[in-house]
Amino acid sequence: MPTPLGERVRALRQKRGLTLERLAERVGSSKSYIWEIENKDVARPSAEKLAHIATALDTTVEYLLAGDGGRGEENAEDIAFFRKYRKMDAPAKERLRRILDALDED
Repeated sequence: MPTPLGERVRALRQKRGLTLERLAERVGSSKSYIWEIENKDVARPSAEKLAHIATALDTTVEYLLAGDGGRGEENAEDIAFFRKYRKMDAPAKERLRRILDALDED
């Protein structure tokens, strides 16, 4: 029986159009390990592995573990996006700001 963690991983993986194999590649793990996380009650990934899974699924560890405290998947995606943004160099941030400004001109 899958855990809430497994259910969230599967739902996000499918929503992103990823196969078990593709997610495993992104995480640096085996396909069978991802399958176990999604389907077994005994899977207990390390904090590092959870962080890799969350990054690969564009979400947060908090959402994977506890549904992000009721704030929802969309909020978790926003938090994951902002974390990526914070890691960008200044020119990349400026390009992204210009793109957002162009989209907002509607």
